[in-house]
Amino acid sequence: MVKNIKILGDVKLTKDLSLLLMIGGLYSLSIALSNTFVNIYLWKQTGKYSDIALYNLSTVVLQLLTFILAGRWAKKIDRVIVLRIGVIFLALFYVMVLISGTSASTYLLLLGSLLGVGYGFYWLAFNVLTFEITEPDTRDFFNGFLGILTSAGGMIGPIAAGIIITGFEQFTGYTIVFGLSLGLFALAVFMSFSLKPRPSAGSYCFKKILNERKQNENWRLITNANFFQGLREGTFAFVISVLVYLSTGSEMSLGTFGLLNSGISCIAYYLASRLIKQRFRKKAILIGGLLLYTAVLIIVWDVNFVKLLIYGGIIAIAYPLLLVPYMSTTYDVIGTGWKAAEMRIEYIVVREIFLNLGRIISILSFLAAITWFKAETSIPIILLILGAGHTCIYLFLKRVQLPTT
Repeated sequence: MVKNIKILGDVKLTKDLSLLLMIGGLYSLSIALSNTFVNIYLWKQTGKYSDIALYNLSTVVLQLLTFILAGRWAKKIDRVIVLRIGVIFLALFYVMVLISGTSASTYLLLLGSLLGVGYGFYWLAFNVLTFEITEPDTRDFFNGFLGILTSAGGMIGPIAAGIIITGFEQFTGYTIVFGLSLGLFALAVFMSFSLKPRPSAGSYCFKKILNERKQNENWRLITNANFFQGLREGTFAFVISVLVYLSTGSEMSLGTFGLLNSGISCIAYYLASRLIKQRFRKKAILIGGLLLYTAVLIIVWDVNFVKLLIYGGIIAIAYPLLLVPYMSTTYDVIGTGWKAAEMRIEYIVVREIFLNLGRIISILSFLAAITWFKAETSIPIILLILGAGHTCIYLFLKRVQLPTT
């Protein structure tokens, strides 16, 4: 048995918690290194918002479907194996990107589907393992420290990728960056073998937990909040990176944006994980949501790189304020739900379904807007509408009632 050690105050850092954080950190670094640039890689090949939107739509649709399947598998086999399957599919995505090269845009839906399957398996297992490995008194720390690692990856990844891509001719730099991401995912698979096996048993009661929304008010509120979270994330996940690139025409601008955003975010996540206690969660969620919408107002008209950098700085403060208490509250609601220990996988699956439904509606709305109207006039309006998603989270979370500790 590994002896517990204490870091950052009274939080006990166990072997499995440490490993899960390291795997999450490797995942974040790999995604930060390449994921933003995949959108630009495809944009440079097609130059169409609709193509980038379809690629992202295929990702979230397959992610939703995979979550349902992964939940069933996680009730039959070890959750660590499900995590490993997810990372392997993510690695296959980068293999496919490398193989297809400058013809990648021809395989938009296939690439998006591979990524969605990888996300589905990975995040189902990661969320379930987070629920199992953390306790109510360590969840704020875990979510905060994972945010720090994500931010650190966000600082290193985009700027390193920007330097590599601009330092080589044509698409050679992209090939190197995608290859590095592939290596990081391979390392994450290797590290997963050190996690303690976590087998599961019992029936897969997905429909029962979906219907539990009628009985459990807290659960209904959380799932509704996740839908609105997805409304913003679906479109903003790719539009911002395209706007940053178009504002300068250089991949280095994405690296600079990522460095600024993640540098501030790293500090903000540390402070949020240390300072936001349970009694302050709802106020923090409200402030974070309002800041996120304020940031949208800055970039919807006459967008330029300076405004985008200001946007990046604001959301870097806002996201930790909102996400650290929001994720902790979500896990606490699941933990106090009907047969939480037995049905934790089903709870995670249902939550992710609502999140991805929000993302799907978001991208479909974006596609409708740019199809029926000119992109220059419709994009600002759709960003104003969808950008309110995170702000709406507070309307649901303020009514969640949990026992105080």
